[in-house]
Amino acid sequence: MRTVIVNGTVIDTEPEPRVLPGACVVVEDGVIVSVGPEPPRGDRPSGDVNGGDVNGGDVNGGDVNGGDVEVIDATGRIVLPGLVDTHRHVWQSVLRGIAADATLGGYLDLVLGRLAPAFRAEDVYAAELWGAIEALNAGVTTLYDWSHIQLTPAHTDAAVAALRESGVRAVLAYAHPGPGDGARDEAAVRRFRSEHFPSAEPGLVTPAFAAWGPVYGSVEAARADWLLARELGLPISLHATGEGPVERLHANGLLGPGVLFVHGNGMPEEAMKLVAANGGTASVTPAVECQMGHGLPETGRFRESGVPTGLGVDTVTAVPGDMFAVMRAAFAAERSRPGRPADRPFTAADVLRMATIEGATAIGMADRIGSLTPGKQADLLLLDAGAPNLAPVHDPVAAVVTAADVSTVDTVLVAGRVVKRGGRLVGPDTARARDLAERSARHVSAQALGRSTTPR
Repeated sequence: MRTVIVNGTVIDTEPEPRVLPGACVVVEDGVIVSVGPEPPRGDRPSGDVNGGDVNGGDVNGGDVNGGDVEVIDATGRIVLPGLVDTHRHVWQSVLRGIAADATLGGYLDLVLGRLAPAFRAEDVYAAELWGAIEALNAGVTTLYDWSHIQLTPAHTDAAVAALRESGVRAVLAYAHPGPGDGARDEAAVRRFRSEHFPSAEPGLVTPAFAAWGPVYGSVEAARADWLLARELGLPISLHATGEGPVERLHANGLLGPGVLFVHGNGMPEEAMKLVAANGGTASVTPAVECQMGHGLPETGRFRESGVPTGLGVDTVTAVPGDMFAVMRAAFAAERSRPGRPADRPFTAADVLRMATIEGATAIGMADRIGSLTPGKQADLLLLDAGAPNLAPVHDPVAAVVTAADVSTVDTVLVAGRVVKRGGRLVGPDTARARDLAERSARHVSAQALGRSTTPR
């Protein structure tokens, strides 16, 4: 199957964001094959694209070149790579807004201490499916799912099944059921790897390991987890702030490529340099970090230290689940950071890069996603440039970062497959998914808090 996207304002992001007015993007069998000013010969329909023959159904219905070419008319659209969320607890989608006023401590007590134990396997399935649908609707084509809800093997099976059903591209990072050393279960991690990801061929959902230690556990447990993850070929992600975590990992020879540090608030400069020198990466979640009081987001300091840095939503218990809100939070927080070097301005292009190709680098997927480079997966996003909050567009990059929102997401493709078209999702049954999410929200809230979540 070949898809040709014509007449759009294209933004590529590698090596830096740049605008390609009127460029044509050609996709074949889910892979980008070219980005240029004109479609290859024979790929344009004989009718007038701008005249309405395409949207009228003749082309999208399969009548071009024997039925193997779909032409998407992107007139009045901004075309760019799908957004990459480098850190999200997707299972918390059914807890939306429940901790909006909480500090980090309050969030940990409420969400992990009280609500998480009430989740059944079917609640994990509902939450993962609804959270992935939410992401796709917002133009997020890749999620790094830091999944600390693996209470039983059935919970794990449910998470994998829901992500695969959704059609999102996801890294499912498995965490032990709890942060203490006694909660470690190597057999469960091995089962997760062998049963759900037996092939070395990367699919839309790929595995990783979400580490508690050495932040919430001992160095000995962290060493065992690192050895296990490396044995199984799993990249590692961990929450780490302040002084201590990086230094302890370094002292025990555990720093290296494939280690993603989340947050990093207050991390000493020397620690950041150790992360960079050892090939580590970072994920910053500026909206949550500001709102919950983690500290000033370290977007600029990580990047100035040479650490590839992506952006993440983190949790919708407190903030919106779209990357447009995250980009704006990052932009505002970094530009107001005391001590920011005057000769190194933080720009809208920097933010968009973090939400695409640099985010892909942070999670080890820059060879597959994050830009429009031929040979990469066709994860694409089309924004309605004529929307009241975007038009008139003077600078497409700035428009994406400062003005776009979920309402402007017109079309989304993952691996070349359209999952949203004309502002409407066309993948999983959204009504069914919403019903499952609402049922699970009521169950979890009633079990953990003794109250219903349904507005009256």
